Amino acid sequence: MISRIDLRGDALPEGGALRDLLPRAEFDVEAALEKVRPICEDVRHRGSAAVIEWGEKLDGVRLTSVRVPVEALTDALDQLDPAVRAALEESIRRARLVHREQRRTTHTTQVVPGGTVTEKWVPVERVGLYVPGGRSVYPSSVVMNVVPAQEAGVEGVAIASPPQKEFGGLPHPTILAACALLGVDEVYAAGGAQAIAMFAYGTEGTEDEAGCAPVNLVTGPGNIYVAAAKRLLKGRIGIDAEAGPTEIAILADDTADPVHVAADLISQAEHDPMAAAVLVTDSEELAAATERELKTQVAATKHVDDRIVPALAGRQSAIVLVNDLEDGLKVVDAYAAEHLEIQTADAAARAERVRNAGAIFVGPWAPVSLGDYCAGSNHVLPTGGCACHSSGLSVQSFLRGIHIVDYTRDALAEVTHHVVTLAEAEDLPAHGAALKARFGWKVPQQ
Repeated sequence: MISRIDLRGDALPEGGALRDLLPRAEFDVEAALEKVRPICEDVRHRGSAAVIEWGEKLDGVRLTSVRVPVEALTDALDQLDPAVRAALEESIRRARLVHREQRRTTHTTQVVPGGTVTEKWVPVERVGLYVPGGRSVYPSSVVMNVVPAQEAGVEGVAIASPPQKEFGGLPHPTILAACALLGVDEVYAAGGAQAIAMFAYGTEGTEDEAGCAPVNLVTGPGNIYVAAAKRLLKGRIGIDAEAGPTEIAILADDTADPVHVAADLISQAEHDPMAAAVLVTDSEELAAATERELKTQVAATKHVDDRIVPALAGRQSAIVLVNDLEDGLKVVDAYAAEHLEIQTADAAARAERVRNAGAIFVGPWAPVSLGDYCAGSNHVLPTGGCACHSSGLSVQSFLRGIHIVDYTRDALAEVTHHVVTLAEAEDLPAHGAALKARFGWKVPQQ
């Protein structure tokens, strides 16, 4: 059901050579670009009409309007299962606790007497948040996108989620209910590349319906066509990341419970047939016990043939055997997982040594599923090895740092000779002249 990669024996290679030995899903965003380009261009020129037509072609739903009526949001919340509502409210509460602490404050540094640089943090003006709606429904992604945007102080928040045939062309009602819980009433029944293009270019309004104003930033996970549209439109809009298939890596030793390990691997495999599940261990016994557990637990769960088995059996999933946990740490750092569980003795100490991961889950009582919903952390995380250079979604994702430079005459005079020297060293004499002009074209004496 799941393959093995044996890295025991010889010393591990370094850098890219080690990464090349590790399992990874094929996710060719570049190839998808040519498929999404005409969609995005069509939306650019024809607006809502193009969004509606592509929705019919790709989602099988013919809409008369892309904007979700506010009444539909209210109705969805009124009809929401009370237990689901309570769980969402707790997820929101915990996420707010964590994300509120992330807000940066304005800070002023006195560089010299009379010369200061202030860094102030300003939220982006308007964001478009994408919530997937393919194989599963993700109200949790509404929470994970909206809460940090709100805590950052973003004024304009719009959400897009694919139209669903079984719900009359509206997004899934649980997604609509989550939007209502969070006070977001600008919601669009739009999915895939056409939704990202709608956010990037905006759409015209009509007498009966306001259009979608262009946004500054788009965040949220999606399929390969969403990722390709983000890449294509990056620059016109800011993006959080090009999210690929979800992935879990578990670093474990012989103290780990194979029941827990197998269950956690399966929990991510059920997302998608391209989802990655990787166990890194120095214990042959744990590897064998986990393989046995996978067979038992997979047989008793849902989504077996269409998601879990293809994910576990795919090239992106494996049990990786290493000489010891020191090598194990090197492997998980090279892999740079979206989600990394540490199930070892001294798990907290080992977690401190990890450099590359989207989020780290420490010990047997912090599974990835907790982070997906109610840990308070954010589950929109870098995939495909991008955790070696990128972070997960946070309040900072929605803020821009702006430097405010304030110098007096004397403070400028004191440094003018250095500015002139550097400007002339770069053969940009007009830069220096901009300072000389303020002092009668003479460099002040020091």
